[in-house]
This record gives sequence, structure tokens and C-alpha cells, in this order.
Amino acid sequence: MSSQADHDAWSAGQNYEQYMGRWSRIVASGFLDWLDAPEGADWLEVGCGTGALTSAILRECAPNSILATDASEDFIAHARGTIGDPRASFRSADARHLPAEDSSVDIVTSALVLNFVPDRPAALKEMQRVLRPGGLLSFYVWDYPGGGIGFIDAFWKAAASLDPTAADLDEGTRFPFCTAEGLAGLCAQAGIDAPAIAPIEITTEFPGFEAFWHPFTLGAGPAPGYCMSLPEDRREALKSRLSETLGAVGPLRLTARAWAVKSAVPG
Repeated sequence: MSSQADHDAWSAGQNYEQYMGRWSRIVASGFLDWLDAPEGADWLEVGCGTGALTSAILRECAPNSILATDASEDFIAHARGTIGDPRASFRSADARHLPAEDSSVDIVTSALVLNFVPDRPAALKEMQRVLRPGGLLSFYVWDYPGGGIGFIDAFWKAAASLDPTAADLDEGTRFPFCTAEGLAGLCAQAGIDAPAIAPIEITTEFPGFEAFWHPFTLGAGPAPGYCMSLPEDRREALKSRLSETLGAVGPLRLTARAWAVKSAVPG
């Protein structure tokens, strides 16, 4: 199945920040702890989105520089407008055609976006192209097949119970390779030998059901895009089904899990 869907909406950076960006910021910190990158490095980020990982790198890794790229002009504008650190620069770019010379960066990384790239082996080869000898290739993706983002998994299960066609839009169906085994196979296709792969887990907490539901009404991302494509009566039915499933009173806590990958280029 194609990695693209009619309801993939990658604009309105502030709306996406409420839907996923805030959780991306938490998992980014866990990823960087695991990555254990050297200080003073030149970084290139593929698919920076609203800047969750970019900000974490600047805050936690003492980089010399970071070039953050994304295919979405809206996300680039949002990240550029919210990150004023002079070590960071931003460019709109396709993951398969990065705006960097051969062997020009120490670390190339990508956060929660590789599954949306049409030709993933080509993107990983391009990431290798820009790395200096001894450089570090790294990325992470949500564990969609394992229900890794609890609140999105709950959304699609409720949606599919009311609309069977929604099951085909579920990221777990669309991205079956987002497992430890699948990512090892993807790396092998791209000529990356023996990568280190590990889970990164966080807890997503919402103060109540309305706080859980609201981001799905903002239209930024696959599930919100689907949600807002529904007629009002069907959207209300979906909201009611989720409320019945998760409970309408009290805080909601759900686990989110990503798979992280890193591999050093021979020096």
C-alpha cells in the first residue's frame, strides 16, 4: 500500500504542534539520550516538522551547526519562526535530494518521518551520501504496527468500527515495516549493516476527554485530516464511540513507543 493517503495533511504548524509536536518533543529527548552523539558536530535533519528534534539537539547536544530540512514549506516557516538559535538553518528539501555536499556532515538524523517518504531506501542512501567518514546515521519512527501511539491507535480502531474503510488509513496498516525486524530489513536494502535498534517509550497524558479529542479536529495529520473530512453527524458518532471506549471523565494516559535506529559510517 502507498505510504501516502488522501488525508495526510502536512501544514498549519501550530495545529500539528497540538496534535503530535508536543509528544514528539518528549520522545526526541529520549532518543538523544540513547543516541549519545558527540558535541561540536555538524548535523543535518531530514523532515524537521515543527522543530521538535531540532530544538532538542540545540538544547542537549551542543552542536556546531544543524541544517534542518522538510518538504513542507509551512513546517519550515513554523520551525524557522520559533527557533532563533544562530546555529540552526532551515531549508525546504526532499528527503531523497538533500541540500548538502558529499561527506559534509557528522550526524544525519530523522524524526518520525521516514515512513512518509515514498522511496525509503533511496532516502537512507542519500543520508549516507552526506555523512563524513566515521559519521553517524540515525532515525526513529513510531511503532505503528504494534499500536505504538496509543491515542492514534484508539482513534483508528473507533473509526474502523463505524467505517470499515478507515482501517486502510490506519498507519499500522500503511506502515507495516515500522517494527524492529522491518527496520533492520529496510537498512539492509540501503546497505546499512548491523544497525543498533531500540524502543523509546513515553506516556501521553490528557487532562480529560475533550483535551484528547480536540487535536483530532484541527486537520493537521492523517487522523485529524480524516476526522475533519467526515460530515458533522459522523464526526459526532466517532467522538461518542471514542468517549465510550476511553471514558469521558478524568485524565487519559496512553503509551507511545518509537523504534530508534543508529549506525556509524566506516571511518
